[in-house]
Amino acid sequence: MQPQQTIQKPVSFSGPGLFNPQVANVTIKPAPSNHGIVFVRTDLDNTPIPALVSRVVKRNRRSAIKQGEASVDTVEHLMSAIAALRLDNLLIEIDAPEVPVKDGSSLPFYELLESAGRADNDAPRRPLKITEPIIVRQGDSVVAATPSDEPEMSLLYELDYGDGPIGRQLVTFDFNNDNYKKQIAPSRTFSTQAEAEQALAAGMFKHLTADEALVIGTDGKPLGKNQFRFTDEPVRHKMLDLIGDLYLLGAPIQGRIVAYKSGHALNHLLVKKLIAQHRRQSFSDMGRNLEALDIRGLFRMMPHRYPMLLVDRVIEIDGERRAVGVKNVTINEPFFQGHYPNTPIMPGVLIVEAMAQLSGVLIGQSLSQVGKLPVLLSLDRVKLRRPVTPGDQLFLEAEAVKIRSRIAHMRCRAYVGEELAAEAEVKFMMVDDDQE
Repeated sequence: MQPQQTIQKPVSFSGPGLFNPQVANVTIKPAPSNHGIVFVRTDLDNTPIPALVSRVVKRNRRSAIKQGEASVDTVEHLMSAIAALRLDNLLIEIDAPEVPVKDGSSLPFYELLESAGRADNDAPRRPLKITEPIIVRQGDSVVAATPSDEPEMSLLYELDYGDGPIGRQLVTFDFNNDNYKKQIAPSRTFSTQAEAEQALAAGMFKHLTADEALVIGTDGKPLGKNQFRFTDEPVRHKMLDLIGDLYLLGAPIQGRIVAYKSGHALNHLLVKKLIAQHRRQSFSDMGRNLEALDIRGLFRMMPHRYPMLLVDRVIEIDGERRAVGVKNVTINEPFFQGHYPNTPIMPGVLIVEAMAQLSGVLIGQSLSQVGKLPVLLSLDRVKLRRPVTPGDQLFLEAEAVKIRSRIAHMRCRAYVGEELAAEAEVKFMMVDDDQE
């Protein structure tokens, strides 16, 4: 496997956003293995926002991520450059609510990150392999993912404005053979003249002119002093956006992507479907994973017993990095007798406890923690997203942020089907086992 990568040195840039005229100052820093791409709002108590589809919030014509009250808009152009450079771990500090637009392309970001150099992390890069076709639709827009034996992702995008000034355009891109910097990165965000006039009437984009933004007139030519960088620049930019949106998966993709008139919302939906497929595959492989733990294995590793053992099976353990487990929720659970008799709902605190117990299994994989017991120290960013009721199967995930001799920091999520039920960051203090 190829190693994960980060950059060798910090780089900085600044400028106004596309939708927000406020100037943002951005510094991108190296990050350790399994850190992922994480934005930090330095103007809002350094709130971290992982660049993941689970953090995406609805915005028109852009991709935005949010954690608590902190958000970052228009991340797709920067994420596209990061994906193309195969960078896995970065800390992106920003002091405003939107990434600077620069020239509307990803080329300034690509060149800046390229100048920072690349450095290997000490963990392997793990692509998500598409195992069966997935198709998502909204109206006449479609985006599909299909398996491929090629080691990296290939994409096709078809843009169709009908008889309008842009018409119909098609472009392909192959991460194995094509040159992102020359073929995709220079393409700029665009709008038709009609779209631009409508936006201006709504009070948007008043800090931009047709010389700075690519606006395509009724004759199919750019307004102002602008000229096309490619004869099919609009569809190339749609490809740029698609690559950035897909990297909100949190991992590279091995497979083929075909899109027709797709936008950000549909791209995000495909990412969610890919994650759900990966989870289903994990379930189907549970009997083949030699590191998986059944209830007897859990008894050997965990001090919990009925009625407080809230993990039924561990189906995947990836070293000290990640664990995946299952809790089957039945009406026979003792807490349903009083919570609530007529409307049984699993207490949120017990969902968090289940995630914490799975974290304890993962922590126990570290040789440095032999003879230690992880005791809950703190909970942060706890969110309960949906009720869990009898008959649900809780799919638990625990990822290690940091494991040290005395402290462990974990990031946890619980799902029912494709829906996020709960999430939390959990910290543990390590104590000698005989103290309990």
